[in-house]
Amino acid sequence: MPRKPRFFLPGVPAHIVQRGHSREPVFFEDSDYRAYLDWLDDAATRYQCHIHAYVLMTNHVHLLVTPSDKQGVSRMMQYMGRRYVPYINHSYGTSGSIWEGRYKASLIHDEQYLLTCMRYIELNPVRANMVNHPGQYRWSSYRFNALGKENSLITPHELYLGLGDTDMCRFEAYRTIFKAHVEEDVINDIRAAWQTGTPLGNDFFREKIERKLKSKVGQSRRGRPNKQVTGA
Repeated sequence: MPRKPRFFLPGVPAHIVQRGHSREPVFFEDSDYRAYLDWLDDAATRYQCHIHAYVLMTNHVHLLVTPSDKQGVSRMMQYMGRRYVPYINHSYGTSGSIWEGRYKASLIHDEQYLLTCMRYIELNPVRANMVNHPGQYRWSSYRFNALGKENSLITPHELYLGLGDTDMCRFEAYRTIFKAHVEEDVINDIRAAWQTGTPLGNDFFREKIERKLKSKVGQSRRGRPNKQVTGA
């Protein structure tokens, strides 16, 4: 069966997920997380991909990225594979791919889902019962987005910048988002989107994406509208 193609568009955010083979760990020591982030910073700069949020879990990775061209995300992930996989194999005496097939991805309707997706990504360690609060986890973008900790990897999205007129106002507004309840249906929608490659947004957004691509994308089922996270 041929592989389902993945589509990216300039200026349209994409949620990228890559899991370890058989859900085995892909990070073992602090140095592994640092190496991955260093190479990701290089790759994002090289291929003009703007990263807004990320989390590195023990056995998988989530990225929220806006590419500058159609090939940016694919080239960035290929760059990561060529560097991080040999690094792990050399460091731990293993061989072969550490990833479970290809990474998964879905395009994100920024006005509707971007902030919700950022929170979904940065709350992964909390949902996994690794920490009680996202600020306690070192390997995510939360400390930059919510607390202002320096992180050269992150490029703030315009919707994030619109949370406040100053850095302090934005940090406070972003932290407030994390206090709001997220419906389980919204979490399920996000998961279903990246698992199937379906654009995450309302009917209008999906139809707009399909017109630009001149192709049907993901599942044929249409999604339901979602409430803006700042009003939750």
